[in-house]
Amino acid sequence: MIENLWLIAALWIGMALIASLISIKLGITVALIEVLMGVALGNFLGIHETTEWIDFLALMGSLILTFLAGAEIDPQSLKKNLKPSLIIGLLSFALPFVGIWLFAQYVLGWKIHEALIAGIALSTTSVAVIYSVMVEKGLSETSLGKLILAACFVTDFGTVIALGILFADFTIWMLVFVVAMVAAFLILPRLLKLLIEKIGVVTSSEPVLKLIFLVLFVLAGLATAINSVAILPAYILGLAVAGVFVDDRTLINRLRTMSFAIFTPFYFIKAGLYISLNAVVGSLGVIALLFLLKVTFKSAGVWPASRAFKLNVRSSNYTTLLMSTGLTFGSISALFGFNNGLIDQAQYTILITAVVLSAIIPTFFAQRFFEPHIE
Repeated sequence: MIENLWLIAALWIGMALIASLISIKLGITVALIEVLMGVALGNFLGIHETTEWIDFLALMGSLILTFLAGAEIDPQSLKKNLKPSLIIGLLSFALPFVGIWLFAQYVLGWKIHEALIAGIALSTTSVAVIYSVMVEKGLSETSLGKLILAACFVTDFGTVIALGILFADFTIWMLVFVVAMVAAFLILPRLLKLLIEKIGVVTSSEPVLKLIFLVLFVLAGLATAINSVAILPAYILGLAVAGVFVDDRTLINRLRTMSFAIFTPFYFIKAGLYISLNAVVGSLGVIALLFLLKVTFKSAGVWPASRAFKLNVRSSNYTTLLMSTGLTFGSISALFGFNNGLIDQAQYTILITAVVLSAIIPTFFAQRFFEPHIE
């Protein structure tokens, strides 16, 4: 393994650059290409270990990406579509979570914590995929696009809560964490508005972003203290400040640029690093079965609910397929399980491969055959 810090950094950023160029050329979300870059590093270049600073940058990537996912939700849109988004989103989370958990435990013979990680990882809906599709196709400002984004938030909120609670330690630190979380949820939006009013958004010293990072780091530290995941407070905090970002997109655009240029490539490349192609070949049947189960359970919940809320057949098919995608939170959940010894590398490979397939196949069929017509 290369020991020169700068050459290691150059290798990882070089892979991220290649991923960006491929993403632009093929029109595929860059996160997926970065995962594949990690697969190449681990299987063809023989890099199987990371350094402490790479691990930190990867954690920063997952933290900021989760925060941005919450911050992208328009509170007014969520409020307007509250009932359908709650029902569609809850069904989209609950049916795959319970179904795949029970299948992994009682059919595949996985231990309960392994089966729970499988259920969580494959219950997700990809914010990254859906948001990029909505923007690219001009659907983000339509009622259907806003409904899908709101339902996606509800699904992933269920995923984050499940991951945060099921593996947490209920000690005095839990009470400290809850109090800090509630205080941050109520106070941070007001502080951000006050700072912006006093000094403006565009300043070279970036106090607004530094305040966001400070609160994120404190809450992530408290979440780690109770053996939970840092993404739990990040997602909730993102939703809390979403109203601030809706009024001024400059701040969130700068944060997104910083994140996608520096931090998230390390996270997604690392996620692909642990995928063993030998394990993929040896577990193709299980991977295919888990993928099909995810799509089946998603369809069983999302499609009837979409029709019940008066979406036409084409829009219901489109909504169901997009809600069946998974990438960001699915990979975060699987990597959390692997890093904490809850699943082994073979199980991680199975889950992350099924997650990647769910990012590609449903998106292709949704865009190819069921894309809504916009006047």
